[in-house]
Order: sequence, then C-alpha cells, then structure tokens
Amino acid sequence: MKRALISDIHSNLEALNAVLADIQDQGITEIYCLGDIVGYGPNPRECIDAVMKCQVCLLGNHDQGALFDPEGFNTGAERAIFWTRSQLEGGRNPSASNRRWDFLGELPRNYKDGLFLFVHGSPRNPLNEYVFPEDIYNRRKMEKLFVLFDRYVFQGHTHVPGVFTEEYHFLDPVELDYEFRLSNGKAMINVGSVGQPRDGDPRACYVVLEDDVVRFRRVEYPLEETVQKIYAVPELDNYLADRLREGR
Repeated sequence: MKRALISDIHSNLEALNAVLADIQDQGITEIYCLGDIVGYGPNPRECIDAVMKCQVCLLGNHDQGALFDPEGFNTGAERAIFWTRSQLEGGRNPSASNRRWDFLGELPRNYKDGLFLFVHGSPRNPLNEYVFPEDIYNRRKMEKLFVLFDRYVFQGHTHVPGVFTEEYHFLDPVELDYEFRLSNGKAMINVGSVGQPRDGDPRACYVVLEDDVVRFRRVEYPLEETVQKIYAVPELDNYLADRLREGR
C-alpha cells in the first residue's frame, strides 16, 4: 500500500497544490492529513476544501483553535486564528461555510491502522504535545512516549521532519538520504510541514509510506505568491511570510 502523509498545511494553498501535484505524479491516491490545515496562512477556505478529499484527516491544534478560543498561542498565531475564523464565517456561500465548520468539528484526534498510529502531536497528547529533535536528551519523556504505542507513530506539529528511534536517536532526512526502512524496532516519524517548514529548508515537505519504506519528499512551490498574500492581510503578521523564505 502506498500512502502520502501530509501535515501542517497552515492555509498555504500554493504549497498544498504543489504537494498534491507531486503526489498525483507518483500515482498515489491515498492521502492522510495529520492536522493543522489552517492557521498562519492566507487561504484557509481553499485548503480545507482540498483536504476534505483526503482519506483520513486529523485535528490539529490550530484547527481546534479556529473552532474554539485559541489557548497557549503567541500573539501572531492568535491573531491569525481569529482572522482565519472570520474567513470561515464569511463568504457568499453559507452552505460551503457550514460544510467546512462541520468538517473541522468532526475531525478525530488520532487514527490507528494495525501497527501504525497517526497523530498530530504525540502518542501521549495527540493534539498539543511537541516532540522536538532535542527531546532525545530527555530520556524520561522519550521512555514515556515510546511505551504508549505498538510499533510506529507518524506525527507533525513541530514542522521538523525526521525519525526518532527507540534507541533515542533523531535521524534527519538528509542523513537518511530521504529514506528510512521500518524494522521490528519502534519509531516515531515526523512527516514535516507542507505549508511552513522549520528545518531550514523552505521547500514543502511530506512523506510517502510504501510498505515498510518511508520516503521524505521536498517540493518547490511559488513561495513568493504566498508571501505577498500574507503581506496583503493586515491581520497576518509579516513575520509569518518572512519565515517561509527562511524555512524557520
């Protein structure tokens, strides 16, 4: 079975369209989204409409923030969420607006398929817990996370792609040559971010899961189009655009 795993789109339509085209070029029809469809970016409605076609979609913390009051967000992220909410409430088509709200409101927090667990954050807190590369030095945290799943976890949330092994190592996609083979050992795989990468590479990132092989994909997209859209919205802070160029 060949699946594409996408996450953290953050209303970046240009990045999402480029990734979906790359997925289609590979003949992949099964797409899982691990949450955070909205937030930060300028096209929440269009991104939700596109992700509705995914076979599996999970709730992210920014998606929840649009549904309810955002909690624990910094000022820029909070402003973006309130603007996102206004976009979802507005528009000339009330039925389309209702359909988007219903879609977000029905998203699950996790999805399990055999030995595979899919979450937005972590196996302990599927919505909000971050697992950063430097957490490998927090042995207590890693031990508690690894005991909570059977074999493999796929996650997003940090926007930093890579593999956490049960030996508490973090493997960067570059050092893996963008490919990781699943074994009998446990692993947590972060699929990276489509719409706002934070690993120093501004290209959109996602994962292809085919049998026991995980492939990290990087995709160029017309980044400046997204940047200019963000600049044009007063409610979206300019740094949300600037960081796209830096991949941070």
